[in-house]
Amino acid sequence: MKSEAIVISIAVPAYNEEHNLRPLHAAICSVAEKLGVPWELIITDDGSKDHTWDVIQELHAADPHVRGVKLRYNCGETAASEVGMRLARGKYVVTMDADLQNDPTDLPMLLETIERGGWDMVTGTRVKTRAQGDNIIRRISSCIANGVRNWLSDETISDAGCTYRIFRRECLQRIKFYKGMHRFLPTLFRMEGYRVTEAEVKNNPRHAGVSKYGVW
Repeated sequence: MKSEAIVISIAVPAYNEEHNLRPLHAAICSVAEKLGVPWELIITDDGSKDHTWDVIQELHAADPHVRGVKLRYNCGETAASEVGMRLARGKYVVTMDADLQNDPTDLPMLLETIERGGWDMVTGTRVKTRAQGDNIIRRISSCIANGVRNWLSDETISDAGCTYRIFRRECLQRIKFYKGMHRFLPTLFRMEGYRVTEAEVKNNPRHAGVSKYGVW
């Protein structure tokens, strides 16, 4: 697959997600076929202790759209996310979780929003859909975390904890990452003068297992 032909790069960090990657790949393939644009899926194994890497290799062998990266140690969500984003070759980069709480069927809407509006980033918000996929403790924790983030950064992002986003790949050249900063990506974009908007996305129950990454 020629890198210049790719329109969408989907970057997914994965830590002990062996049971979620096959259904995630199937769901993405179903949506991508309807989009009709060249795409790639980059899965970063964040030092998993299960068979996550074996599944990634299996998917890569069966589908040339899939690329895998294996981190030697568990480096955390920010590091694993950045690796995938930096390796992306598409015009647009999409970030999403591996557990299918982020619904691939929202991809066409995100792509249409960023192209029609001329935005540099469209970040998902689950304010109206949060109850569909998370328990009350996680919802309260997220609400508090969003409030603290916005207070510290003088920002108005309603759901900074949502990692389901699409942005123009060239914007990454001016972004520096530090531990935990993947949550602040919309704020970092705005600080660099990029245009950012929100779009409502679905929030499904986790497909399998329990969340490996925290609110922060």
